[in-house]
Amino acid sequence: MKLYIYMDINVTAKIQLLPTKIQKIDIDNTLIAIKNSLNYTSRVAYKNNRLSNKTKIQKLVYYDIREKYGIKSQMACNVCVAVGSTYSSMKSNKQNTLAVYNNSKLTYSYNRDWNFTKNNQVSISTLNSREKLDYRNTGLENYLDGTWQYCSAELVKKDNKYYLHVVVKKNINQFELEKTDNVIGIDVGMRQLATAIDSKDKIKFINGRNVKEKKSQFVKTRKELQERNTASSKRRLRKIGQRENRYQNDINHCISKALVNFGKDKNTLFVLEDLRNIRLSTEKVQKKNRYYSVSWAFADLRSKIEYKVQKAGMQVIAVNPKYTSQKCPKCGHTEKKNRNKKLHLFCCKTCSYKSNDDRIGAINLRQIGIEYIHNYTASLEVNSTKEQGIVSCPIM
Repeated sequence: MKLYIYMDINVTAKIQLLPTKIQKIDIDNTLIAIKNSLNYTSRVAYKNNRLSNKTKIQKLVYYDIREKYGIKSQMACNVCVAVGSTYSSMKSNKQNTLAVYNNSKLTYSYNRDWNFTKNNQVSISTLNSREKLDYRNTGLENYLDGTWQYCSAELVKKDNKYYLHVVVKKNINQFELEKTDNVIGIDVGMRQLATAIDSKDKIKFINGRNVKEKKSQFVKTRKELQERNTASSKRRLRKIGQRENRYQNDINHCISKALVNFGKDKNTLFVLEDLRNIRLSTEKVQKKNRYYSVSWAFADLRSKIEYKVQKAGMQVIAVNPKYTSQKCPKCGHTEKKNRNKKLHLFCCKTCSYKSNDDRIGAINLRQIGIEYIHNYTASLEVNSTKEQGIVSCPIM
């Protein structure tokens, strides 16, 4: 009996639309109507105890937003879904404020209100009609070659340009877990953005010193502009924010690509840290490092690693990183004092094993991955024995 893992990859392909002047007016009017619908729906949901159930929200606002803003039926349904998702996320993050939409969030459903035409155009639904637009897909040809399944899409206007963010999905080749011959543990952090170690103890450090210096420059520039408090400084602040986001996105792409290349074997399992609650531990970080630690897009890095690993035919899991930097990989002794953060040194208080603290974290994550494979293989052997009618008897 073998364990196979089938993996679906979800990627967002950002397609630039090339509308005519008349089509731009129609799209702009649609985006304004959707933004007004979102804010109206948000106010209703907030008054009803921050309602997040899309079905209940739809019962309250569906006919109102269609009549007030002239949006179509599927648009109204998607508005309710978007608002429900927003309040659901806010509740999980313990935010009790009113959700305000400064930008439109127009979501389309494939084959209902958007699709590709036979004339190599994109067809999208607007307030007045179904518009067919030319588009530019340079660099995205692989995602639009017919081998990927099209899902939802989001219409975005940025810097007076129009984009369609299309979610594409693909089921890649099966991954046979029991034949995994390489496990890579990946520890992420501030000093070393990523530390990876494979089954042969080959290690890769991706240093974050330059990134930290760049982030410090962004902070300094932002502080100076905020002190000016002029119209021009506010405009520049927005541009600085966009530039910083692009910088983070580029760095995360480079890191994820380097890590995937590090594990070139097809039968490789990557073990990542599950850092969903990292922002809840800001009080444990020094004030001077707090912005850097909580502003870095760890979730974005994880998602980029996951889809690139899966696209390469390998597998990835995310595990609880608790105590992975405090546990000795040699004797198993776990103690907070084992790790000296200032010196970036790990020294076991029991067996005196010494090493770099980031390397220790990666080793322990790798061990979790090895145990994960072992447990699954053992459970499969038990199930196989039961299916064959074999009963194991204890030795007397």
